[in-house]
Amino acid sequence: MRPTDNPYSPGAGSPPPELAGRDDLLSRASIAIRRIQRGRHAQGLFLLGLRGVGKTVLLNRINQIAEELGCHTALFEADGQSSLPDLLTPQIHRLLLRMDRRERVAHEVRNAFAQLRGFAAAFSVKFADFEIGLSEQSSSGDLTLDLSDLLISVAEAAKVRQTAAVILIDEVQFTTKEDLSALVVAMHQIAQRQLPLILIAAGLPQLAGLAGEAKSYAERLFTYEQIGKLTPEKSREALVLPAEEEGVRFETEAVDLILRETEGYPFFLQVWGSYAWDVARQSPITVADARRASEKSIASLDSGFFKVRTDRLTARQLEYVVALASVEFLPASSTEVAQIMRISVSDAAPIRSTVIKKGVVYSPARGRVDFTVPKFADYIKRNLI
Repeated sequence: MRPTDNPYSPGAGSPPPELAGRDDLLSRASIAIRRIQRGRHAQGLFLLGLRGVGKTVLLNRINQIAEELGCHTALFEADGQSSLPDLLTPQIHRLLLRMDRRERVAHEVRNAFAQLRGFAAAFSVKFADFEIGLSEQSSSGDLTLDLSDLLISVAEAAKVRQTAAVILIDEVQFTTKEDLSALVVAMHQIAQRQLPLILIAAGLPQLAGLAGEAKSYAERLFTYEQIGKLTPEKSREALVLPAEEEGVRFETEAVDLILRETEGYPFFLQVWGSYAWDVARQSPITVADARRASEKSIASLDSGFFKVRTDRLTARQLEYVVALASVEFLPASSTEVAQIMRISVSDAAPIRSTVIKKGVVYSPARGRVDFTVPKFADYIKRNLI
């Protein structure tokens, strides 16, 4: 039971040793990519889910699948600080460079580079090793128009290369409404022309509503994949199989305890599995080991995973979060939260909005609110109530 042999990977976006329960989703993503490669229609994918369900891991795996199929990819994360042009420009530049390696004379690739230079100049984008220079392609300065022109030119370059472009964006809920609207419009035009470019994005559950608000036809452009908890069977596989590959077993009672504690969330399974390995002296990992792993896991999450989210909140926003955690059954109604805070629903609304923007809570239905992080209410109760 050496720490260096610990097979679990409880990091942010770190691929687990056993990607259990996601085969159907990955198959659908692969089919969509293969279809656009062949000039056929395929809806883009939006992966929606709470923190800790493995959206980033899946996005990275889909990126790998696309590259294995011979596609050119652009993968990046929205951060709420940088604009879409700032994030997208270097990635598209890198994509075009890879596409251009075999032959530097194709008209479509030259046109895509020109569109990119014009796009970067119009939105004052600067980044290392990219000379904007002059472009024969003028840009309007209207993001909706210019982004469409840029992505169409990239897709046309991919078509002449008999390949496809795949754009993958994580944390899309942090893009502005203007940026998201422009992206949806661009993908609509790509779809109308049946060009080989597809958008695959991941975000918190409110992303579906944000996309619909940006453009009503977004619901027809994309398939919204709900990424949830693993089933008990798949949770067991994710926990047990990595250890078995290292010649280590779990007692049945130890597995049952960890599955109860982790509730099927992939990230938590990695955390508990990692601590269980570290505290155990030998195989099999016992129920006593699992209990010690639970104590260490909860302490680690409280000081890191959970705490960083409360640290980003103002005093008033934290009061809202504490009130939400105090509601007996979640998701709660906005009225219930306001009553606990002893303010009106209208006064609570702007606080709720800012906490949603910070990605701590979301609205699963009209007038309802819940945490984006599993077991977050328990953390609040342990430490702040």
